[in-house]
Amino acid sequence: MKTMAITDFKSHALQVIGDVATRKERVIITKRGKPLAEVVPFAEAKPTPGHLSDALVFEKDIVTPLGAEMWHASK
Repeated sequence: MKTMAITDFKSHALQVIGDVATRKERVIITKRGKPLAEVVPFAEAKPTPGHLSDALVFEKDIVTPLGAEMWHASK
């Protein structure tokens, strides 16, 4: 992992971001020797199986019609 001072990053930001993208290597930006920020390569989020299983709501009977009384607007 590479580190660089914020003043160097300001001067070479486009080059640093390009290097991070191509090399897939993180860069830590420091200010007076202390870590301030981290530039990381972008990674697509991969869907995990079963991730939405808790978000689904299962009804008892989805086949039987509701009936005529359910289609009229209530007063």
